[in-house]
Amino acid sequence: MNFSGIHTALITPFRNGKIDTEAYRTLIERQIAGGITGIVPCGTTGESPTLGTVEHIEVIKLAVEFAAGRCLVIAGTGANATTEAIELTQAAEQAGANGSLQVCPYYNKPSQEGLYLHFKAIADATSLPIMLYSVPGRSGIEIAAETAARLAADCKNITSIKEAGGSVDRVNQLVQALPDGFGILSGDDPLTLPFIAAGANGLVSVASNLIPEIMTQLVNHCLAGEFAAALTLQKHYYPLMRGLMSLDVNPVPIKTAVALQGHCSPELRLPLAPLSASNENSLRALLRSYSLI
Repeated sequence: MNFSGIHTALITPFRNGKIDTEAYRTLIERQIAGGITGIVPCGTTGESPTLGTVEHIEVIKLAVEFAAGRCLVIAGTGANATTEAIELTQAAEQAGANGSLQVCPYYNKPSQEGLYLHFKAIADATSLPIMLYSVPGRSGIEIAAETAARLAADCKNITSIKEAGGSVDRVNQLVQALPDGFGILSGDDPLTLPFIAAGANGLVSVASNLIPEIMTQLVNHCLAGEFAAALTLQKHYYPLMRGLMSLDVNPVPIKTAVALQGHCSPELRLPLAPLSASNENSLRALLRSYSLI
């Protein structure tokens, strides 16, 4: 399974410090109605670093329950400690997830050999298909194309990579290094079109929390080679995609936007802080310009 298509990096709704189960159910129903391929609970957008282990597993279980087989569930189960990543991944497998998103270990900055051994140990401990996640802006290092290729050769269940380094040339490097059929997914909404044009096969989207139908159309046009139609959508919605990532650190703007639509509380967990008043006003104006509120 190379996870071709569009997958929503889901926000995690909170209310009074707890997971808001009913809001989460509503969010997932909106995604399924919007035609997405899959959902990704407990990624960056889901505030995974602020979830305790029990909560983390509960969010994954809820995603599987609410999706009820109508879309894929790719559980974010990565960590900077290999033993923790294995524990979370095995729990996700037991919960019925369809795959695992494994972020590049952050803070401890392992070597490429360390990355290889880390991901191989996780792959050996589960039968779930694994999507690697290279995000150097958050983890401080990237998964080298050669390391990804080595993992693809040695671990049959490492089947794709989410590339969030912001470089189309990285897609070219990955296409050259990886075997045919290995999935490459954009981790940046605005780069979806050029990434797929260069050989990627999908997107893990933040903006689809807000506009699942539009992002699904964009990805489907790209995958069908309908780049003129895709470019029309890209041009129109680029200011929104960009604003959701530039007004503050992800997931602050996207959670605030979904909350402004009335689908959840804007509650974040520290150390994330709410949008400033001026940036919230800018976000409101942006959403109004698209008739989203």
